[in-house]
Parts: sequence; C-alpha cells; structure tokens
Amino acid sequence: MSTVQLCRWTIGFVWIYHGLATKLLSTAPIEYYLSSQLGFSESGTLWFMNICGAYELAFGIGFIYFYRNRLVIFFNILTMMLLIVMVAFLDVRFLIEGFNPVSTNVPIIALSLIMLSHTSTEADLSLN
Repeated sequence: MSTVQLCRWTIGFVWIYHGLATKLLSTAPIEYYLSSQLGFSESGTLWFMNICGAYELAFGIGFIYFYRNRLVIFFNILTMMLLIVMVAFLDVRFLIEGFNPVSTNVPIIALSLIMLSHTSTEADLSLN
C-alpha cells in the first residue's frame, strides 16, 4: 500500500469511527459533555451530536473518495485545528487527558501534510 493510500484510509477511518462510535451508535460521555457546553438542552445536545456524527461519517466517506483534491485535504487540516481550539474554549482540561484532541488531531494533520506533499496541484481541478 502506498503512503498516500495509507494516509487516505487512516484519515477516512478516523472520521467514520468518530462519527459512528462516539455519536451515532453510542453517546461518548466526553463528547456529550463538550457538546452540552454549547448551551443546548439535553435533547438539543443529543440532536446536535447526531448531526455532528452524520457529518463526520459523511466527511470520512467523502475524504476517502475525494482524497486527491487538495482543497479537501486543506479542509481536513483546518477542521482538525478548529476542533482543538473549540475544545480549548469549551473545557481546556480535556486537552491534557489521555487520547485528547491534541494527541489524535495532530497526527491526522501530519498525515494530511504527507498527502499534500504527494498530491499534484492539478488534482484541485478534478472532483476525485
């Protein structure tokens, strides 16, 4: 398996897993707590988590399909950085817990940078 393919499937898997396992198939307590900090009611928080889970699932599948598009890779990097910032604002304590957004998102950003170094700029013009 090539480096780009390994990055592609790893990044896609992370998005799909986080959408399904922590939001759609079950409710991870940390995910629920952080989402509840946005001020939603209990039912609003669960609804928000389902929307986020569906987005993460869709983005993971989309990333696997559109992995050659540099804009998709840049969007992935931006989203990973914004998620770290969001957790810092909602409850900074979660940035020092085990398997926190820093320890999970930074490696995904690194994999994305590896993909960018192997992806031609011509790929920006195509959808896949």
